[in-house]
Amino acid sequence: MIPVEKLDGFARRLEEIEQLLCETEVLGSPRRMRELNRERGRLSELVVVYRDWQGVARQIAEDRDAMNDPELGELAAEELPGLEARHTELERRLRVLLLPSDPNDEKNTVLEIRAGTGGEEAALFAADLLRMYSRYAERRGWRVELMSSSDAAAGGLKEAILLVTGDRVYSSLRHECGVHRVQRVPETEAQGRIHTSTATVAVLPEADEVDVHIDEKDLRFDIAAAGGPGGQGVNTTNSAVQVTHLPTGMIVKCQDERSQIKNKARALKILRSRLLDLEQQRQADAIRDERRGMVKAGDRSEKVRTYNFPQNRLTDHRIGLTLYKLDRIIAGEIDDLLSALVAWHEAARLESVRAED
Repeated sequence: MIPVEKLDGFARRLEEIEQLLCETEVLGSPRRMRELNRERGRLSELVVVYRDWQGVARQIAEDRDAMNDPELGELAAEELPGLEARHTELERRLRVLLLPSDPNDEKNTVLEIRAGTGGEEAALFAADLLRMYSRYAERRGWRVELMSSSDAAAGGLKEAILLVTGDRVYSSLRHECGVHRVQRVPETEAQGRIHTSTATVAVLPEADEVDVHIDEKDLRFDIAAAGGPGGQGVNTTNSAVQVTHLPTGMIVKCQDERSQIKNKARALKILRSRLLDLEQQRQADAIRDERRGMVKAGDRSEKVRTYNFPQNRLTDHRIGLTLYKLDRIIAGEIDDLLSALVAWHEAARLESVRAED
């Protein structure tokens, strides 16, 4: 059953927020404005779908009443199946929107890309993924900040860590984590043979200080001169910062900024996000069966996707989706892919709820 009273309450709250956003007191408080706009964003789609659902239900009732009318009966009979299908789809969407939201969904994201197996080709593929996500973020109006990077030869990339900020970044990118496999002919391959390489992607919600408390006594900081590939000096000051979290042995190094203070702040931001992810993984392990059914893609050891350049083909192995437009996808046009993954995730969550009921 659709909880009509609850949805009516959400609709009233949305109207209240719209009025509050026009008040002088709220207009003078940027923080309050952000909070209300965030709440309005959460409620708007739900209320719009609810109103559509109600409207279609009224049309269905009117058509059923008109079935015996000699003038309108035939028209009503033709219209009714389409309305009923629309009503069913709107009800499914409402059930999805009413599912408990992940508290991380609206957070910014720390996106980590690393070259895997395959040597130079793996590093080149990691650089391709960096460009793909950066271009997609640009199209979405998100802000991308390079937190840390390590270059490889021939324009490749050993590792890149990005902070992506914007509207619902984590909920959009969360299913990208895992092992990405590429199949293509390297430029240096004289025989035209296809090589297979991999890169890994980790998607972590940005952790605030209130999310993860780090005790100073658990940290060790090491300072060194920053350096670039091939021995090239990035700068001559001791600005590179490596922070070690002693309880876990986790190490983060940042050297992209010329300021030691900025590198330290970046390293701590990355460390907090990794520790938050580690704690969430521990919680997930405690409810492994439910978690696997809902977000199996979170397993970083799983091969999630193959990029086959000779065939211009991308295959996502989790949902069995194959798209023959790899050239456009690698250029940042990943909307269709991400939408399919979100739909798959929502269907899994609905199935999990039905199983519990």
